[in-house]
Amino acid sequence: MSAYDEPARVLRPEIEPGRRVLVISDIHANLPYFEGLLKKVGFCDDDLLILNGDFLEKGAESLKTLRTVMAMTDKGNVLPVMGNCDGWGAVFRDDGPLAGNVPRYMQHRRSGLLWDMALELGLDPTAVTDLENFRRRLARRYPDEFAFLNALPHAIEAGRYIFAHAAVYPGKSLEAHTAGELLRCDAWYRLGFRFDKWVVVGHYPVMLYCEDIVCANPIIDRERHIASIDGACVLKDDGQLNCLIIPDITRDELRFTAYDPFPVRRVLCDQAGSQRSAYIRWGDSRVQVLERGEEFSRCRHVRTGYELDILTKYLFSEGELTDCNDCTDYVLPLKKGDTVGVVEECSRGYFVKHNGVSGWYFGPLAE
Repeated sequence: MSAYDEPARVLRPEIEPGRRVLVISDIHANLPYFEGLLKKVGFCDDDLLILNGDFLEKGAESLKTLRTVMAMTDKGNVLPVMGNCDGWGAVFRDDGPLAGNVPRYMQHRRSGLLWDMALELGLDPTAVTDLENFRRRLARRYPDEFAFLNALPHAIEAGRYIFAHAAVYPGKSLEAHTAGELLRCDAWYRLGFRFDKWVVVGHYPVMLYCEDIVCANPIIDRERHIASIDGACVLKDDGQLNCLIIPDITRDELRFTAYDPFPVRRVLCDQAGSQRSAYIRWGDSRVQVLERGEEFSRCRHVRTGYELDILTKYLFSEGELTDCNDCTDYVLPLKKGDTVGVVEECSRGYFVKHNGVSGWYFGPLAE
């Protein structure tokens, strides 16, 4: 049986009313973002922190992140939930595709928990081909780490809130879900579900729900009682790490703060926003290069026919048809004195973020 077919593990902790609950998802082994966000939100021993899955993989420090989370959990006020990137304990009990793909995954990704462990064991991760021997070495060296991962709940329910990494389905108890149902579901918010309690998820970057304008802020749907909080930390160049703040687990009040490291500058000139724009993103990123330039290339989005200038370094290949990095030609509406985070600087101006929204600014900036 695949690990995804196992019954869901559900944790129902007692959380006293009035205790501040912080929820962060999809850290993806980016400790600087995680530490920066905790500092910004003022995390302290009186708070309860829920890590809503995917604290591992894709970033540069999976093993260090795991050990950080384990140490924080020992203090008693941090509750991690399993994400689809955290279930590495299954590599020892699943002889299906998950286990069989481990060597290929490591060589393709060139990062992640098993990559970090191989390096610490003195192995060349790209040369791991004997999976059984690798498993034995991992089991001997890292029993505590894998025991921790194996024990992670797939969902937490407390007060007015349910926390699961990717999805919850109405009409059945959390225990009636399989682990896979809670761990993986792309674009779950689009399924239109409504709940009596709040359901808080991560997994699917919120900007992928956007059409023409890129916004990394959480989606907080007060009518449907859904909060989707994955700000695409690590996954997008302009991503951020979001923190949902729940002042009282028995009430419907919630807000958020976010962290990214981009240098903050002050806008010196008013700028009108775009009347029309496009957001080219993962899953729909095929473009035709009409005119390739040194800094920018004129491109046509294959699906929509929309034409826009894309930074040439964002194009994945030299061919006429290529996929590209996430990009937009949206021009932000800004007022003199607004502050922005500078993501990119080029000859035409600046690609910036303002209140979680990404776009272009073509005027001067001040410190």
